[in-house]
Amino acid sequence: MRDDLASAIEKHRSAFAISLNNAQIGRLADYYEFVQDHNPLLHLVAPCSAEEFATKHVLESLTLTKHFAASATVVDIGSGAGLPIIPCLVARADISATLIESSQKKSVFLREALKTIGALKRATILCKPFESLPSPKADYVTCRALDDFLQALPSLIHWAPSGATLLLFGGQSLSQRLEELNFETNVTLLPNSDRRFLLEVKKL
Repeated sequence: MRDDLASAIEKHRSAFAISLNNAQIGRLADYYEFVQDHNPLLHLVAPCSAEEFATKHVLESLTLTKHFAASATVVDIGSGAGLPIIPCLVARADISATLIESSQKKSVFLREALKTIGALKRATILCKPFESLPSPKADYVTCRALDDFLQALPSLIHWAPSGATLLLFGGQSLSQRLEELNFETNVTLLPNSDRRFLLEVKKL
C-alpha cells in the first residue's frame, strides 16, 4: 500500500511541478496508510486506488504550496480527511494551520493524522462549524470539500479574515457562483483534469 502510493507520487509529480524529498514522500505514505485504515468507519474519501489518491488528493492538494508565502498561516475549512492541508504541512515545514472540522470523530482522526506526519505542533483543530467561530488571523483560507459549498460560499467569504487569500477547489459551478457574487477570481485548471479548478480570491 505504502509503496504503491510512493510510486504513484514519483510517477505523476512532474505533471504537477511538485518537488518532494524521500522523507516527505514517506510521510505522505504514512498519511495515506492512516486514511485507509480509518476510511471504512469514517468515510473520509471515496474508495480509490493508490494512484488516484496520489493524483486527485495528494498532488492536487500540493498545488497550493506554490501560492503560500514563507511562514504562512492557513485556515482550512471542512478539513475532513485532512485535504488539502495535511499534504501541504508535509511539504512545507514553514507553514502553520488551523483546521476547522465540525465532526467530532473526524476531528479526532485529524489530530492523530497530524501526529502521524509530525505536524501536530504546527496545527490547531477546532471542532465547530466555521460560522460559529470568530475569524482567526490568517494569510490564507483553503477549502476543498464543504457541505452545500455553493450555498455556504457567501458566508465563507464574509467570514474570511480581511486581507486573506482564499484558495478554493471546485468545478465550473463554483467559478460561476463566484462570478455571480462579483468577486474577481484567478482560475487555474488543475493538472490531469479538464473540469477541476483552483480558484483564488483576495478578501479585501
